[in-house]
Amino acid sequence: MDLTVNLPLGHSRFESNSTSHETEREVTTGVESATPPRDNRAMVFPPHSLGPEQRGRLLDAERKGVPFIAYRDDSGDLRLATLGDADRLTIGRGEHNEIALEWDPEVSRTHAQLELVGGEWTLVDDGLSRNGSFVNGERTAGRRRLADGDVVLVGRTALAFRAPGPVMKTTVSRDPAASVRLTEAQRRVLVALCRPLLAPEGGNAPAGNRAIAAELHLSVDGVKTHVRALFEKLGIEQLPQYHKRVELARRAIDLGLVTQRDLG
Repeated sequence: MDLTVNLPLGHSRFESNSTSHETEREVTTGVESATPPRDNRAMVFPPHSLGPEQRGRLLDAERKGVPFIAYRDDSGDLRLATLGDADRLTIGRGEHNEIALEWDPEVSRTHAQLELVGGEWTLVDDGLSRNGSFVNGERTAGRRRLADGDVVLVGRTALAFRAPGPVMKTTVSRDPAASVRLTEAQRRVLVALCRPLLAPEGGNAPAGNRAIAAELHLSVDGVKTHVRALFEKLGIEQLPQYHKRVELARRAIDLGLVTQRDLG
């Protein structure tokens, strides 16, 4: 089953073609849930990005107790793909995939697989993809077991894995942003970068280095150093230079690393 709903707010604002050694204390940033999830389980969609109808659809999917994948397409529409009785699905750009991301040029034709092993879902990327697959910001080599709330990044697309029923009942889920560890300085830079996109007036591009430097009273070179470190931590250092900043902001917002609450 694949449900598509229109999102009221604009992650469609993001255009499709568009390390330093830290001595400061590292902090783990939080993430918001799309609906008030059981056991503090987190979703990739912060509350501000979904209207009541969309949150209701996600809640309905959770109540069915069947594992599913939630993600956005290139128009910003939300899709829910129920895993159902399947024990193996493929993810990729080609139409033959059960989860087809045909709009994402950074996804391989057959990119990765979802396999049910011993009652638990796993992500398998054993060299099928060119750009790799990431779970909660960490690159996956081979097979990785998925927990409820994990966020899989393939190309430019974030896929939220939900297993609200018995399949993952005994597994402690983790915050999708918990493994992305930022220093205080990096977090401030990331918030400033995303500010134009989350502001009420809704900008179309993340903040530039000079604007961030002026806001935080840093040098432009200092901002560049932090941004390069953020590229690495969110796994986008290999992307084309012209696309990195937009992708950094998109992933930060999708992962809940930056929310409207941070703008105050």
